[in-house]
Amino acid sequence: MPTIVFSQFAGTSLWFAGNAILPTIQKSWGLATNAVANITTAVMLGFILGTFLFALFSIADRFKPSRVFLMCAILGAMSNIAILVLPQSFLLLLVCRFFTGFFLAGIYPVGMKIASDWYDGKLGKALGYLVGALVLGTAFPHLLNYLGTGLSWTSVLIGTSTLAITGGLLMVLLVGEGPNRKIGGKFEPRKIIDVFKVQKFKYSAFGYFGHMWELYAFWAFLPFILNYYNEQTGSNLNVSLWSFVVIAIGAVGCIGGGFSSIKIGSGKVAYRFLLISGILCGLSPILIHLPPFVFITILIVWGIAVIGDSAQFSTLNAQNAPAEFKGTALTIVVSIGFLLTIPSIQLLGYLSTMIDPSLIFTVLLIGPIFGLIFTRKLLQTNN
Repeated sequence: MPTIVFSQFAGTSLWFAGNAILPTIQKSWGLATNAVANITTAVMLGFILGTFLFALFSIADRFKPSRVFLMCAILGAMSNIAILVLPQSFLLLLVCRFFTGFFLAGIYPVGMKIASDWYDGKLGKALGYLVGALVLGTAFPHLLNYLGTGLSWTSVLIGTSTLAITGGLLMVLLVGEGPNRKIGGKFEPRKIIDVFKVQKFKYSAFGYFGHMWELYAFWAFLPFILNYYNEQTGSNLNVSLWSFVVIAIGAVGCIGGGFSSIKIGSGKVAYRFLLISGILCGLSPILIHLPPFVFITILIVWGIAVIGDSAQFSTLNAQNAPAEFKGTALTIVVSIGFLLTIPSIQLLGYLSTMIDPSLIFTVLLIGPIFGLIFTRKLLQTNN
């Protein structure tokens, strides 16, 4: 498990460390003010398309997952570092980041597939560590912004590319294929639809979709709400520092939820975390009126709950997916989940200019309500 966690962290560094240096590239290249948002969207769209195609062709089921992981780590690293050798062009930068996101489709969900092939009975605990590491990676750019860094953006690109390839090699050499792996059959595109005909898998997947509607929009607008709180209350909270703390503390929820899942089951853990974050969505308009200590404390609780259910939903998806198409099922669920983050984030961006900013997080309540309905159905089915 430590090797899987490190390899996954190393591979996904292509994403989060890349995002950390985008403002520096923007300044160095003299790009437009909206360049960072467009580049970030390019990575996300590449990842969504990649996961869809990987699911469509059942890549992680038809081929050895560890080798898929390695090849995508190499290709992702090449896409990441390509901007150092290609002509300086915003279009080429978008293309490079798009393909970086595309090949991440063979790292993030495939890493979960590998973990599920090794850890069946205690998968919730294993994925808790895995997602916890990725949460720290997501928070990492905010820490860099707070601390500042003497590293050039070219050094970061070289370092992350080297790290990703190292992670891929370790996955092949030290992990390999787990004892629970089932080899998938021939290419059957309809399987990406058929997997949702399995009732328990559909319930867990829909629960995950509700969770994803809230998660990335909350993370994306966390600096926005911190800035707004400072403006309205005259406080001087460090936005980068507290964004890092609130996001990074989610690793505690992931790991703690993993341990709890052994005792009470992944379904109950996911349901309780989703319920807490849903309640906080509904109460979010009052946050602006609270003292700084209470405001930050609630955000920290929210940071724990908003991601604490992620590993457990992934566990439920892995446990309820058809064994021979587990990789396909996990990949298509991740693809749809990340696709949902785009309208969620765009909607909050639109509403932030149309209504009182303190109200925008209430829109995220749609996700927890939807997810809770189907997670409850799953729990009732299991009973």
